[in-house]
Amino acid sequence: MKEVFRILEQDARKTPQQIATMTGIPLAEVKKAIKKAEGDRTILKYKTLVNWDKLGEEQVWALIEVKVVPQRDVGFDAIAERIYRFPEARSVYLVSGTYDLAVTVVGSNMREVAAFVAQKLAPLESVQGTVTHFLLKRYKEDGEILGVEERPKRVPIMP
Repeated sequence: MKEVFRILEQDARKTPQQIATMTGIPLAEVKKAIKKAEGDRTILKYKTLVNWDKLGEEQVWALIEVKVVPQRDVGFDAIAERIYRFPEARSVYLVSGTYDLAVTVVGSNMREVAAFVAQKLAPLESVQGTVTHFLLKRYKEDGEILGVEERPKRVPIMP
């Protein structure tokens, strides 16, 4: 059954019929597995990855390293939850290394991202420090290459 989820992870537009054909698993079983996975939150979301640059939408992405003091009995979970509840936080990860959490934020400009860090993130009681890295260019996201036009596979012959 894991093959069903690998297919959906690569392309959420695949229908149960297409998945059944691709895997050889009966259609009823594919539908049942998908419905169960949606119900128990194994499948969390169906997502479309949009290249906003092509639509002229200015976005500023930042990766913020956050140093925190873990809380007794809950460790990093309580502060991570406070952070991931902010709508500005796209992703929140517990990481190894100098900092404890990595937070991805997207804003319409640098000032918006800076305001999030200064007014919402840094003042949290458990936060000891932050380092903000502005992403200058996104080359690849969720396995998809961004911003590269399809190049011809063969070099045209010039007369």
